[in-house]
Amino acid sequence: MRCVIARFPFDLTKSGVLDSMKGVKPEEISGESVIIGRRAYPVKQVGQVITGQDRRDFSAGEVLRAMTKLGFTCRGLPQTPAPPRASDSLQRASELLGTSEAACA
Repeated sequence: MRCVIARFPFDLTKSGVLDSMKGVKPEEISGESVIIGRRAYPVKQVGQVITGQDRRDFSAGEVLRAMTKLGFTCRGLPQTPAPPRASDSLQRASELLGTSEAACA
């Protein structure tokens, strides 16, 4: 499959990616990742190995699109819960104190 990563064209195949990543130890994952074989790799590490380019030269999205098209399983950023709103805290406090929200305002 032909794809463009950091403005350079690459002809990638699933078997070629598997061969390139063989023997490469996965780094710690803190963002998007790609499952190659039985291992999860940070997407930037995969991009660096398969293209030979510096990680600053391409985006994670470029590599994720290419890996998805090749049939690899990709994982996005971990979801973090939203911080509670101030009004939620006020409501909870009034419920604990047995007062109405109107009485607190």
